[in-house]
Amino acid sequence: MENKTIYPSFLILPFFQCLIFIMLGLEKGKLKFVPHNPEWKRLFESEKKILQTAIGKDILDIQHIGSTSIPGIIAKPILDIAIAVTNFEAAAVCIQPIENLGYIYMGEYGLPRRHLFTKGDLIRTHNIHMWEIHSQDWQRHILFRDYLIKYPEFARQYSELKLKLLEEHQGDRDKYQDGKSLFIDRIEQLARSENKNYET
Repeated sequence: MENKTIYPSFLILPFFQCLIFIMLGLEKGKLKFVPHNPEWKRLFESEKKILQTAIGKDILDIQHIGSTSIPGIIAKPILDIAIAVTNFEAAAVCIQPIENLGYIYMGEYGLPRRHLFTKGDLIRTHNIHMWEIHSQDWQRHILFRDYLIKYPEFARQYSELKLKLLEEHQGDRDKYQDGKSLFIDRIEQLARSENKNYET
């Protein structure tokens, strides 16, 4: 009979947590990029299941957004997660359950009618953006992601632009964000014209 090693759960959990921090994590206030890691998709699916267990009855959808959701492009090693809800005010019932998962609630954090949560204090690994499902913010992030996945050439251009802006602005986050705006606006216009279900 074959002998199988069975590892106690108290060893397996810390190992999995260490694996997450190897693939994710950005020091607060820093701006850096890493090559795309296919494991990010698996980490998202794992986190999605945890979130569905905690708040599934109070939400409508959970999506992987941001550069880590787009194959082949460089990204900040932070997992961005979008959660859709029916109503901003009613979604307050989700705050405590998400905090219980180790997230920090940041309020709207500069974007009206968004609940923002972050995981990690000095080293951030996850962001959760909670929006109403018919909001412009929810729809634009999904459309932008889907368009770059559908058209890899635009994804390549976006990746090159991010690297160029990082070098030009030496990690200045505000100037970096400003530099991306024209490209993002252009992609959103293309995505809206292609997707007739987009609500303005």
